[in-house]
Amino acid sequence: MAKILVVEDEEHLAEGLRFNLEAEGYDVETVADGSSAVGRLTDPEGGYEAVILDLMLPEMGGFEVARRTRAAGNLVPILILTAKDATPDLVRGLEEGADDYLTKPFHLDELLARIRGLLRRRRWDGAESGDSNPQPAIVGETTVHFDRFELDTPRGTVRLTTREIGLLRALIDREGEAVTRGELLEEVWGLRPDTKTRVVDSFIVRLRRYIEADPANPEHIVSVRGHGYRLVR
Repeated sequence: MAKILVVEDEEHLAEGLRFNLEAEGYDVETVADGSSAVGRLTDPEGGYEAVILDLMLPEMGGFEVARRTRAAGNLVPILILTAKDATPDLVRGLEEGADDYLTKPFHLDELLARIRGLLRRRRWDGAESGDSNPQPAIVGETTVHFDRFELDTPRGTVRLTTREIGLLRALIDREGEAVTRGELLEEVWGLRPDTKTRVVDSFIVRLRRYIEADPANPEHIVSVRGHGYRLVR
């Protein structure tokens, strides 16, 4: 049974989410402020498998909750809730480490589908092509395990978030090609290619830290000036 944390200060919405998620078989906890959320998400014993995070919270906003969660090394999938058409909010949320977003008001079926997608963590593991046992990929001295969302590196094992593995898979699938930021935004984050954000660049920095021997002088995830990025195994 997956354990989900709902961070929402509107009591009726929080309880509605709890009721419907529990009806789907999930174990649900709710908190109403950002500080409490950070306390739960930075506790090694928390054991949450997904987080539904509102951005407008008392004491500490959702952006800071996401940032502190990632800074603490917690890679739990985060679904942010933001106001309708608030593109700057959703972009910033993704840049702070969220994996997906949903705008208010939302349909329950869509939220449940997003949660199932985050929990499944197999969007990029080859399941869509019928491969139930995807083969690891080798990038330099790093082995990429798509099914486990992990990297085996010379410095140890690294766990990846849904978007990190998605970005890496998108680059590996087009190995040797120059892929634009817009293409990656659309394929990995589901955003319009012309969305103004540096989220792709931020995630590239993370992947380089994991994979490259010298992240400042990358050999495998290389920049293509004025275009995007190219993966060289």
